Amino acid sequence: MKRISAALVVSLVSLCSFAQKQDKSLLWKVSGNGITRPSYIFGTIHMICKDDAALSDSMKRIIRDADEVYFEVDLDNMMEMVGMMKQMKMKGDTTLKDLLAEKDYATVKEYFSQHSGMLPFSLLETYKPILAASVLQQGSFKCESTAMEQVIMTEAKKHNKKILGLETMGYQASVLDEIPYKVQADQLLSYIQDENNGTADSSAAESNREFDEMMQAYREQDIAKLESVMMKSDVGISAYTDVLLYKRNYNWIEKMKQLLPAKQLLIAVGAGHLPGEKGVISLLRKAGYTVTPVLNNNVKTI
Repeated sequence: MKRISAALVVSLVSLCSFAQKQDKSLLWKVSGNGITRPSYIFGTIHMICKDDAALSDSMKRIIRDADEVYFEVDLDNMMEMVGMMKQMKMKGDTTLKDLLAEKDYATVKEYFSQHSGMLPFSLLETYKPILAASVLQQGSFKCESTAMEQVIMTEAKKHNKKILGLETMGYQASVLDEIPYKVQADQLLSYIQDENNGTADSSAAESNREFDEMMQAYREQDIAKLESVMMKSDVGISAYTDVLLYKRNYNWIEKMKQLLPAKQLLIAVGAGHLPGEKGVISLLRKAGYTVTPVLNNNVKTI
């Protein structure tokens, strides 16, 4: 069983644009179609080793000169973040016990009881199981981690930039309701069974290979390769790619059409949203904008 979908790990100036080899970049300039000042799109990753979370000089200049910085959600709105936790609860007073056989529920409960560093099970069992799965993933990270969004926001705050979101946190939480709770619960159970049965090593090895491949693609700024890794990882959740990625991409493009003519923006969203025919780059081009890669060469290439 693969641990967590890569799609969930990843998911938001007057510089010249330089096409990198094979158009590899996480940073893209949006111009044309009536825009008087260009805006920029950057692909983030939601969990990354701190040593890899560096901003290029190009990014720092773009942040400095932007009128506003947009993420997938407004990460600077503490009230909304608190409210989002309520919306992470399953609907209809559903609990994990309702989704699993009695024996399986006991297995999950015991696992969390033995790992006291995690959130209390009494809290997690009422929340969407994918949240508990994410807690496990964070706990298995082998380095001190951060989020690229946090790094960008810290830089933006140095320049007193307003932070905004393309969608609300409530909407983002509601997206997870479209992935059946049973599917989420079964993935959580399978992960824990692998751990308990001693098969976690081989399962983890496979997941680690995919994660390393994804991280290498991110370091190389190869968003086409990143898309390929995401699409082949975790059959259970990637079946809901339309919900997790594409539907949201279309919504964001409609909002960008309203925002782009008025101000110079930096828009930072999960890198998995950028590539492909239904990705943000392609959709912006179809809407009449010119989207070109920008030199972003301070990212490590281990």
